[in-house]
Amino acid sequence: MRQAIAAKLEPGPAPFGRRAPLASLPSYALYGEHGQTEALDGLHCERIAERSRRHDWEIRPHRHASLFQILHIECGAAQAWLEAGNQALVGPCVLLVPALVPHGFVFAPDIEGTVITLLEQHLMRLLHRAPTLADRLLQTRWLAWPLGDPKGQALQEAVARLHDAFAHPAPWRDLALDAALLHLAVMLGRLLPDPALAGDPSTSGHSRALFHVRRLRDLVEAGFRQQPSLATLAATMGITSTQLNRVCHQVLGHSALGVLHGRLVLEAQRDLAYTTQSIKQIGLGLGFVDPGYFTRFFQRLTGHTPTAWRALALR
Repeated sequence: MRQAIAAKLEPGPAPFGRRAPLASLPSYALYGEHGQTEALDGLHCERIAERSRRHDWEIRPHRHASLFQILHIECGAAQAWLEAGNQALVGPCVLLVPALVPHGFVFAPDIEGTVITLLEQHLMRLLHRAPTLADRLLQTRWLAWPLGDPKGQALQEAVARLHDAFAHPAPWRDLALDAALLHLAVMLGRLLPDPALAGDPSTSGHSRALFHVRRLRDLVEAGFRQQPSLATLAATMGITSTQLNRVCHQVLGHSALGVLHGRLVLEAQRDLAYTTQSIKQIGLGLGFVDPGYFTRFFQRLTGHTPTAWRALALR
């Protein structure tokens, strides 16, 4: 098996064959459940070997609809499959993968490192007072540094701090996680070069379609409770409804309305799981005047009534 893995890690053609269209790639939730709504909890942190070992050290090409990932390699090697091309990763290094960006990996069995996965919108909310830092992080970026580099060591300590806060629950855990995440974001921002500088190869390969989809998701996040119409969203973006649907099908494999509906369902699931509000109150808070229509909407998208889903979540 080691020989097969070594062959995959050799420089050359993509280890996963020809690139698939964006919309045809599987989209995974936080823990890898294909086709599920994105996880309710906003962050997950694990050692690289924990998951990759179970998949023979190979993570097939996929993407995350709403999740941002930080791959930190302390030592060892990996081959990354990215939309912009293949990238050899040799520790110590870091790779940032924003939501919607296709990626896949082949890891060496002796790999040492950490994968941090979080809701991209949560990171954006934490960084709302530092938009330049958010812009620097929310791109496909990779960077390596020499062993013993002080900034690299500071980053490794920040990753370890976040992993420790995640792995050992304690009072005020959410605050501890956000504090550790902000600290890591600052360390990353200081380590990464300005993407606007000429010659930074990690900023290439961003399609116009992906730009429009990201803009749509920002607008939906800001106003999903008002249930804006497709025409309103498209007009705000300066394109037509037809163009907006086309880029969504190209990138996501579904219509622009599916972005809004998915966000409404996610918020409904959170309210059902974490609050004691009635079904009617939850529906009203999401812009559904008719409780019956809210129930039918939720059941159509999840396969469960709100009441049944709440019971499952409580279990």
